[in-house]
Amino acid sequence: MPELPEVETIRRGLAPVLSGRRITGVELRREGLRRPFPPHMAARLTGAGILGLERRAKYLLAPLSSGETLLVHLGMTGRFSVVQRGANAVPGPHDHVILTLDGGTRVFFNDARRFGVMDLVPEAQPGAHPLLAGLGPEPLGPDFDGVLLAARLAGRRMPIKAALLDQRIVAGLGNIYVCEALFRARLHPTTPACAIDTAACARLARAIRAVLKAAIAAGGSTLRDYRQAGGESGYFQHEFRVYGHAGERCPTRGCGGEIARIVQSGRSSFFCPRCQPPAP
Repeated sequence: MPELPEVETIRRGLAPVLSGRRITGVELRREGLRRPFPPHMAARLTGAGILGLERRAKYLLAPLSSGETLLVHLGMTGRFSVVQRGANAVPGPHDHVILTLDGGTRVFFNDARRFGVMDLVPEAQPGAHPLLAGLGPEPLGPDFDGVLLAARLAGRRMPIKAALLDQRIVAGLGNIYVCEALFRARLHPTTPACAIDTAACARLARAIRAVLKAAIAAGGSTLRDYRQAGGESGYFQHEFRVYGHAGERCPTRGCGGEIARIVQSGRSSFFCPRCQPPAP
């Protein structure tokens, strides 16, 4: 599933294409994705101007001149592609939504597994939408630091890995970047969240921000289906220090340990037992 860096990369690629344009045509090639499209979605989008493109956690938000906001979640396999005016592009079987913009550019939304979501939010504040209302703080937001993270983790006995994956505690993090951040912060993934002291929370907050920024700079991580809006793959997978490297030598100089893999709540956790010793 695309995580925060992939969604932010897509936002940055699509924003120049969509911002300030008007939607002149909408083709819905099925009745919905993970859930049905909202009533009269094509009619409600047609004629609306796109005021910008924002991101909240793993969601894309496009405020419209109609007063509504188009909300998009990519699910497991969702991706956008831009077809310039005059280009001969025939929709494939998994191209489920096609937007035509003034000037002739078309934007295809492809989702092979159909776990994505598209909705129209009529509220003036899209944050009230049920998918957004309970989200935690943005890890790249100006207020995210060790103090805020410590407050979010206080009293929570769940493993730190599970806590960071809980979107109500911190928004936008997924399995890949949590593994990488915990390695950089030298924290074992099974450590109880409430057992992490102030200094370790500060170290972890810095590691989360550093990993996310590096991943965005590399265009995200392409493991299977993810592509940028221009069709390019991401490259951060070449910078993974632990994720997917079970059995390999730890990259920390002088460590000499071996990357291990355990399963937590059905997800793989990768870590170095020497650099990330379990909590006493």
